[in-house]
Amino acid sequence: MPKYSVTVATGSQWLAGTDGDIYITLEGSRGCSEKSPLSITLYDNFERGAIDTYNVIAKEDLGEIYLVKIEKHKICFEDDWYCKYITVKAPCGKCMEFPCYKWITSKEEFVLRDGRAKLLQDDKIQILKEYRQKELEARQKLYRWKEWQPGFLLSIDANSHSELPREVQFDGKKLYDFDLNYIRAIENLSLNIFVNMFQSSWSNFEDFERIFIRISSSGSEYVRQHWQEDSLFGYQFLNGCNPVLIKKCKEIPQKFPVTTEMVESSLKRNLTLEEEAQQGNIFIADYELLNGIPANATDPSTVQYLAAPICLLYKNTENEILPIAIQINQQPGPDNPIFLPTDENYDWLLAKIWVRSSDFQIHQTVTHLLCTHLISEVFGIAMYRQLPEVHPLYKLLVPHVRFTIAINTKAREQLIGKNGIFDKANGTGGGGHVKMVVRALEKFTYDSLCFPKAIKLNGMESKEDIPYYFYRDDGIKVWEAVKNFVTDVVNIYYKSDEVVCEDTELQAFVKEVFIFGLRGNKATGFPENLKTTEKLIEYLTLVIFTASAQHASVNFGQFDWYSWIPNAPPTMRQPPPKKKGTVTEKYIMESLPDRGRSCWHLGAVWALSRFQDNELFLGMYPDEHFTEKPVKEAMQTFRKNLSDICSFIQDRNKNKKSPYYYFSPDRIPNSVAT
Repeated sequence: MPKYSVTVATGSQWLAGTDGDIYITLEGSRGCSEKSPLSITLYDNFERGAIDTYNVIAKEDLGEIYLVKIEKHKICFEDDWYCKYITVKAPCGKCMEFPCYKWITSKEEFVLRDGRAKLLQDDKIQILKEYRQKELEARQKLYRWKEWQPGFLLSIDANSHSELPREVQFDGKKLYDFDLNYIRAIENLSLNIFVNMFQSSWSNFEDFERIFIRISSSGSEYVRQHWQEDSLFGYQFLNGCNPVLIKKCKEIPQKFPVTTEMVESSLKRNLTLEEEAQQGNIFIADYELLNGIPANATDPSTVQYLAAPICLLYKNTENEILPIAIQINQQPGPDNPIFLPTDENYDWLLAKIWVRSSDFQIHQTVTHLLCTHLISEVFGIAMYRQLPEVHPLYKLLVPHVRFTIAINTKAREQLIGKNGIFDKANGTGGGGHVKMVVRALEKFTYDSLCFPKAIKLNGMESKEDIPYYFYRDDGIKVWEAVKNFVTDVVNIYYKSDEVVCEDTELQAFVKEVFIFGLRGNKATGFPENLKTTEKLIEYLTLVIFTASAQHASVNFGQFDWYSWIPNAPPTMRQPPPKKKGTVTEKYIMESLPDRGRSCWHLGAVWALSRFQDNELFLGMYPDEHFTEKPVKEAMQTFRKNLSDICSFIQDRNKNKKSPYYYFSPDRIPNSVAT
């Protein structure tokens, strides 16, 4: 009777092994084996990190093996098993690999196909086509859409991490807990718990060093030393945590009545303000999104305030971007003065602090939460619902949605939900952040996620006009590297535009994103279908770039830029000044977050800026979902291109006082998982 050699690889992550019984069935073109137990001895099977080989005896030659079916039976208690892959060597010597890379539970039969990617139209064998459909039907029951808040992008139908499908939960060791990470942050930062609980103002700026001095990094230390300087204030619009709001300003808006006479001392080319704007030297950051958003009122003992500033910036003759005028609220008038660099020091400083605090609110809620976390979850859910594991685009995308559904579910439980960290520390907590997301969705577009187009929409594409916009320059390099990789993979499976149009599973995935995730909103510009390989490449590049590079660029610099709290106050406790000449240091201290909220904020940005243990960075694909040589060669080329970008960024950063490295591929995790 034919003997098949079956090799089983167990994952190396924490608790990956099992003491349960594993049964296997091989189904081939000529028949099906009986369900057989896999064991050599009573104990020591399927240990963490193990690769074990077993023999499966069939009554007849099974022909080409189509499917491997696995069942796990618990013995005394439930212990999930993480199976990496199974290889089957037939009596004729032919060896086939069946990727798994998922947790196997005792609840159902798991069916694996061999690692060759197949489009639906390329699957000619009826049993494989039937299984393909059954897999999607099962997934659609498991991955359901839900509206977490009215007007939000739809998300996973789960109220807690434990309710998620096991496949997308965190690994045991990676179980992400915002509260626990905050506690760890408090311990690691050596924050005094009595300071944390003491809800009073700081005495002066130096007083903030009581919670800062022990944990400063080179980046945060530079911010502490230079945060009051106009040059660093302007630099953050280009290369800080939120380098997406600054736009070229060709015409000063009527709601911001700045005149040449007001800013004449800041202009260095003997031109009027209007002439400077026409020459491309004037930029603007408008926080209109915050206008009318209610401030956090969850703590009745502390009144908190929000504003919606407008900031005008100027590129001087040394190519520095400097602030030249700030209006703290949208509606001009005698109670809403325009602050200038020529004003008294504390007046100008507080105006800049209001801009930085407003920038923090939009960064956290829109740039970070909506435009990376929430949209990546939409892509992930749609992928699981519409692309079977054998589909090449599933294999391409699955590393880039790793743990995203889990981290977002945790965020809804502990970060942005009721009594979460947003409510405890941020001025938009208590529901303001929810209103901001809904409002931001009114202008949320496909092009805003397409990096080169987003840069161009803001008028920021010219290196000659804006030479020190490293966010743009490095981001374009990474975008192109991702695009080239996607192009290589797409060209392997899609030989023409017709193949794209005929791929009903791809079209269902794209439609699912649009109809369910984006609520069918045509104004977003998201496509309902794709008809060309060119558009498919752009779409996939957008998905991967958003989940990896864009998230990294706006997440992992938080400790550098936000740990010195006066540079990015998470809330303000006094209203903006209505007149010039009234601001004192005492008023600024009373405006900045109190000691307790400062510690909550510091712990949060420390935890959010940490890379996780065993992080997988861009280009790292240890789970070999693809087995074809051309794809592996494309991955190797991708890694080489990313390595070249790393070297370029490292060389560029040498001797820079404030180096920019957030787009360095060795600092870009594959997915939104923090």
